[in-house]
Amino acid sequence: MEHWTEYTRFFSALLVILDPFMAIPIFLGLTTGYSHAERARVVRIAVVTVALVLIVAAMVGETVLRWMGTSLPSFRVGGGIVLFLMALAMLQAREDPVRTSPREADSSAERATVAVVPLAVPLLAGPGAISTVIIAMGRSSAPYHIFLLILCIFLVCTVLWVVLHLAEPIGSHLGDLGLHVINRLFGLILVAIAVEIAANGLRQLFPALAG
Repeated sequence: MEHWTEYTRFFSALLVILDPFMAIPIFLGLTTGYSHAERARVVRIAVVTVALVLIVAAMVGETVLRWMGTSLPSFRVGGGIVLFLMALAMLQAREDPVRTSPREADSSAERATVAVVPLAVPLLAGPGAISTVIIAMGRSSAPYHIFLLILCIFLVCTVLWVVLHLAEPIGSHLGDLGLHVINRLFGLILVAIAVEIAANGLRQLFPALAG
């Protein structure tokens, strides 16, 4: 049985990777001119989309990797690199090219799509979050493990919903400086998480490193 700290670590890692505070200015910018009810609807659709994407990735991600002939240790190394690039972007307070591209950002012009693209995918449920849930699910196939990981995903999505629902007052109180400070702090935490994931993958690929 996995130690309970594995699940608290997964919860923390996923929350840092999704980084709801990073999404606040983007969410407010994408929903300029929206009514309160319209913004609330965008938040609901975005959070449900994030939850579904992450749960599906957790359930079938490792199977897809096997079909592609990719090992989980290799995916850990690759996922660690992706998270490290995301962390560098957060530390430098710049737009993260791993999360979204200009073409994906342009597609947000229609109100019907803003909740799903680019807000939910790839801004929130992007490569970093997807790789994290696949790696975590690969630790065990026990029913309790699957249940606890899905529970963690739901808890993270609940936090995401609360932050985005309160995006306007949070953004006005923290300001650009406060949001940048939080993003840099999350980026520093994410660097440590990325290094640990990549190191574990390397130890599995090259057992001699474990000695």
